[in-house]
Parts: sequence; structure tokens; C-alpha cells
Amino acid sequence: MIHNKIYITIVVLLFVIITIVFNTFPRTTFSELEKRELTKFPEFSVDSLKSGAFTNGISSWFNDSEPYREQLIEWSMMIKSSLAMFKSEDDFTFHAADEQDDMQQEFMDEDGVPDNRNIDEYTNKLTAKEKTRIANAGIIVFGEKGNVRALMSYKGVEKYTEPYAEAVNHYYETFGPEVQIYSIAIPTAVEFYCPDKAKTATKSERPSIIHYYNHLDPNVHAVDAYTTLAKHADEGIYLRTDHHWAPLGAYYAAKQFAKSAKVPFIDIADYEKHVVHGFVGSMFAYSKDITVKQSPEDFVYYTPKNVQYTTTIINYTINSDHEVVKEAPPVQDEFFHHHPDGSSGAYSTFMGGDSKLVHVHTNMNNGRRLVILKDSFGNAIPGYLFGSFEDIHVIDFRYFNKNLVQYVKDNNITDILFANSIFAVCTPGVANTYRGFLTQTPDNVHPTHLSKIKDKKNKKNQ
Repeated sequence: MIHNKIYITIVVLLFVIITIVFNTFPRTTFSELEKRELTKFPEFSVDSLKSGAFTNGISSWFNDSEPYREQLIEWSMMIKSSLAMFKSEDDFTFHAADEQDDMQQEFMDEDGVPDNRNIDEYTNKLTAKEKTRIANAGIIVFGEKGNVRALMSYKGVEKYTEPYAEAVNHYYETFGPEVQIYSIAIPTAVEFYCPDKAKTATKSERPSIIHYYNHLDPNVHAVDAYTTLAKHADEGIYLRTDHHWAPLGAYYAAKQFAKSAKVPFIDIADYEKHVVHGFVGSMFAYSKDITVKQSPEDFVYYTPKNVQYTTTIINYTINSDHEVVKEAPPVQDEFFHHHPDGSSGAYSTFMGGDSKLVHVHTNMNNGRRLVILKDSFGNAIPGYLFGSFEDIHVIDFRYFNKNLVQYVKDNNITDILFANSIFAVCTPGVANTYRGFLTQTPDNVHPTHLSKIKDKKNKKNQ
């Protein structure tokens, strides 16, 4: 009988403690794990009360913003990891993400046509044999605790790159020879580091890149970043805990672009090196694998020493549908934003993130003015081109709300570079967005692929 009383007392105490914590302790407002603002307490109105939206909003707020939310999630991951609730290394289950979009010259012969020769020796050179598992959303995780690498699986279809190629070709048709058009199809880390035992959970990105380049107009300059990245794959060119490449990878790609554009280029030795220690990037949130959190890395980036430049930024306010609802006046700002050790946002070093229009003016005075059309992979490229162009305009395809033809004319643009990951290249919605740039106006903005994804998910949930 005494044991029953002790048991009941313990259970009651636990419920009381949980009730006090969940109802009186400060609630979490931002999730570092999911990289998002958590649900806010709803605003009251008579209409929302009558419709039930107010009470539903309270329920969503209560469930989404509980105190110590991140710690509880991490404890859950640790328990799952300790109980070995993953498939064994030889038994893979592939759980694809709902939308792949949520996750960005030796390759050529003399005529600029992609060629398979001599590629395998690079792509297979670092094939890992380590214990591997498939985590949440098809993320491949391998390596020992403290040195884990997480890779985003690639499931792109080669023919899906054709609309993107057609859109890039349309830029040449629109601007003619007065504006040189370049394109880099950026491979992701899975292409160079996927362990043998996990290769059934992903596809090679190389066939998609080759297919894309084969469909470009001969007047469009296909910039081969693939080969140079493969050659340097044993260096820190990709991040272990983030889906982006490392700044060093962007350096090699920028160097290849500068060679194609026939502009000067500053060697890495003439940059200042900066290190953010203890970085854990987006792959922790994607994989929900605690060993990724337990394997922080150094985020290393480089700033030019001997170049004078000014950075002007127009910041956008974005709503929950990824639409631009407000545009701030242009302001001078820093291009490089240093983050403290342990920051999970270190990839936002470049320009402070994506949702903005950026113009960098340098002291080059060589008459070359560049527009970079990019996804987040492209953020790391501009900083290596301050010694190559006198003006650099950086445009993210998700947020640009102006007419690009007029923009090119107003800014006397001489070169346009498409710098997007292979994930973006094989997404037809991205191609449609780039086409829309040529005809849209601020009052009639072409919807991005993100809006289309949201619409598709909403229909699915109806």
C-alpha cells in the first residue's frame, strides 16, 4: 500500500511540475533546430472568436512554443540514438522529402560541350566506407560522433533541367551579344562524398549537369565548376553539417567563372581568413540526427584585403507565403557579417542572407558590370569577384520584384551569371521564375517556385 502511495505522489508531482513549467515559464519564440519563428499568440477579434480561429490559434501557439522546446527535442533525439533506432548500415530505407525544392573546363571539349572523360577518377576518389544510416527526409549520415557528415540525397530527373536551359537561352535571345550570359550548375556534397553503401539512396548529379549543359545555346557560356570541385574534394570545399558548399568551394567556382569571363581574379593568398568555431548548420534540422549536432565544424570564410568597395542593400520584408510585402530604402551596409562562435547562422555571413537586393561597387573601373542570379549557394560567390568587376548586383530568384530587362538597362550590365545548385536547375518552377523576371513589373510579380510548392501542399491538405 505504501508503494502505491509513493507512486501516486511521484506521478502527481510530475504533473504539477509539468503544469507549472508549461503554463508559467517563458515560452520559446524561435526554433534554432527548424530555423523558423514559432507560432505567436493570436490577436483577438470578435470575428475570430466566432469562427473558432482564435481558439485554434491559441492551441497552435501553446503546442508550438512550449518552454524548453529545443532541449526536449534534443533529448528525444539522444534517446533515439542511444536505442539505435536507425536501420543497420546494410539495410536502407529511403524516406524522401515532400518537395525536393525545400532542400540549392576539362569537363568540356574545345567547343564547350560537356564530356565524360576523366571525371570518374575525381568523383570516386573520396568514396567513404564508413558506417552509414539514412536519417529523416532521406538525409545520408555517416562518420563517427564528432566528425559526422550529413548529405542531402539527390533524386533529380535529367529532363527536368531542360526548362531551366531554355530559360537561360531565352536570356541570350532577349539581350543579344551586348550582354554575355554564363551559367554554373553547382553540384552538392552528395556527389563527391556519398559512401558506397548509401548510393542506392541517391542519384549521381553529373548526368543532370551534363544534360543541362548539352541543352544550352552555344552562345551561352557553360562554366564547369564540377571538375575543379572534384579535383579539390579532399579539401574543405563542402560543409559537413550544412547543405551548402563551404566558402572555399565557392572560391574555386568563382575562379573558373573569372577564367571564362576573361576578367582578373584575386588569388586566395590575398584574402584574409576568418573562422567561426562550433558551427552546426541546416543538416541537423533536416536529419533530426543528434550526432550531427554533436559534430560541430569550423566555418571558414575569406575577405579581400586590397580592394575598395561599397555595398548597398535593399532589404525585403517577406510574409509567410514567401512573398515580398515591403521594400526598404537602399542603405549602405557590410557585405560580410561576422557571426560569433557557435552560431548556426554562419552561412548568412554573405550579405546577411537571401531576402535582399545587393549592389557592390568596387574600384576596378574596367567597364564590366555583373548581375548574379542565384539561389543560396550563389551567396558565397560575389565576395571573390570584387577584383574582377566594377559593379556586382546580386539577385535571389525567390524575391526579385523588378523588371530585369529594365534593370539591366538602367545599370549598364555587361554580364549575367546564373549561379544555382543542381536542385534549382532541375526544378521547372525556378526556370519559370527566371523567365518571369523578363516581363514582370513590381505590381505583377511572377510567382516563385516556393509559392507554387505552398499552393500544392495546401491543396493536398484540403
